[in-house]
Amino acid sequence: MIKLGERIKELRLRDGRTQDVLASELGVTAQAVSRWEKEICYPDMGMIPSIANYFGVSIDELFGYDNEREKKVNALAKKIQEMNHQNNGNDVCMEECISLAREALIEFPGNEKLTLDLASVLFNAGYVRHGEFHIVGDDGYSVYDTAKHKTYPEWQEAIKLYEKLLLSLPSGELRQKTIEELSQLYKNTGEHEKALRLAESAPELTASRPFLRIQAYDGKEAIDAMREALLATVQQSADLMVHIVLDDTTIPPIMAAERLQNAEGLFAQILPDHHYGKDFGLLACIQMLRSYYLWRAEKKEEAFLALDTALAYAKQLGQLEEKAFCAELPELWPWWDVPKRENVLTEMQADSRWTEWVEKTKE
Repeated sequence: MIKLGERIKELRLRDGRTQDVLASELGVTAQAVSRWEKEICYPDMGMIPSIANYFGVSIDELFGYDNEREKKVNALAKKIQEMNHQNNGNDVCMEECISLAREALIEFPGNEKLTLDLASVLFNAGYVRHGEFHIVGDDGYSVYDTAKHKTYPEWQEAIKLYEKLLLSLPSGELRQKTIEELSQLYKNTGEHEKALRLAESAPELTASRPFLRIQAYDGKEAIDAMREALLATVQQSADLMVHIVLDDTTIPPIMAAERLQNAEGLFAQILPDHHYGKDFGLLACIQMLRSYYLWRAEKKEEAFLALDTALAYAKQLGQLEEKAFCAELPELWPWWDVPKRENVLTEMQADSRWTEWVEKTKE
């Protein structure tokens, strides 16, 4: 139901205008404006453009159509994102999620938020349906199997959508997410020059949001902002440490395990109370990966201790987010793609301690 009178009153009060002022500008009486706002009658349709122009809004905005449209777009976007999150490593409802995103764009063609949602769903679908593959070169460094990745239709379509979005998206969260996901797909498919151009257009680390927030405060608030920036830096540093271990296969397994423990130690340094929040998930994954390297280093007892630590972290995350993450650990082990995964997994599964650990994940 159109509430034009309520909308006129809302805009009038927004601008701090009286009914008399509005009436004078439109060439009507204050009584007429009062009747509009009380929904006794509507303005003459010929006056609608003048009213919209007076308040500096479109006719759709005046009638409240844009608000309804935005609400529906946001509701669709939320549903798409929730469905996409369900397909975290496994195909739970990938096709349904893609279909919903496509249908949303049919209803709202060209909508940037929904276009980005479709691209993100396709981004995820490439991983879920086909996987991420690496090749170890003669120099011992792991690189992406770009030839294989280029054959993923989901990623090729996603790249086109991201590139189209960058032509029109202003600065903000949507553009940032677009750049981050497109950069990853450029790397996956071997488009390193394009990824580098995106990187060169980005601000320096100290000009990022966490660091600039420090300049917005003083005293205790500035210290809090520094802690937040430090945590964000540690999160990214730990992720980089993990990928250095993964990509440099010349690192001996025992040293790889030590470096992964050091990555976890970064969090302990800045959060001595061990209240890691959502980072419990990352730490659980790091310990699963660490168990892989410990096993390869013939440190079998320590490998299962690492799995117990991973489970403890997963339980902490489950308490915070009410997610059944623990039961998924055996299937997700060791989370990242590693050489000889199946061989190591077979060996660990042959050990009775693996069965005991799996049972504990179900408790």
